Amino acid sequence: MPDTRETLLSPDLLAFLPCATPEAWVAAALANQALLLIDHAQCEKKAASTAMSLMYRYVDRPLLLTKMSQLAREELLHFEQVVRLMESRGVEYRHIAASRYAEGLRRHVRTEDPERLVDILIVGAFIEARSCERFAALIPHLDAELAKFYRTLVKSEGRHYEDYLMLARRFSASSIDTRIAFFAERERELIESPDATFRFHSGLPAAA
Repeated sequence: MPDTRETLLSPDLLAFLPCATPEAWVAAALANQALLLIDHAQCEKKAASTAMSLMYRYVDRPLLLTKMSQLAREELLHFEQVVRLMESRGVEYRHIAASRYAEGLRRHVRTEDPERLVDILIVGAFIEARSCERFAALIPHLDAELAKFYRTLVKSEGRHYEDYLMLARRFSASSIDTRIAFFAERERELIESPDATFRFHSGLPAAA
């Protein structure tokens, strides 16, 4: 059975995301694979940093501490793997500006806890789910080495999406469905609107 979004991703994850990645983004990614890898490495590093910051801020929540500790270790391992892959392909790791995606979601996070924590966790779920979906979109078009690596990431990032969503539900006193729907629409806007800068989580390439 060929690799597709449907064969690589769980139905729950596909239903969670408000839209599929545009094919124009896939084409841009294939044309900019060095930039894709550089930004992918930065995303893994940022994901680990986010998990660590939650551990420092919410020290009274043992389940969150355990899940974020596990997540941070996995994300740092992924960072190391991407850097090694880049080195083997002659891609120099350098700093590049972040995409608008994560900040575009986080600007809507409420300011007071526990609502703030719930929103941060929902945003984390969207970032991880979108990462999985983008890996799945790319895998059929990649060389064997990179496709194999991304298949392993689909599984681990899928667990991260599930953990973030579980924690958001656990720490909210009421249903989070309305907040999920709100962030889903913000996410759709970021993915489907034109974006002048190509990144792993960027929107529709402006030229398209």
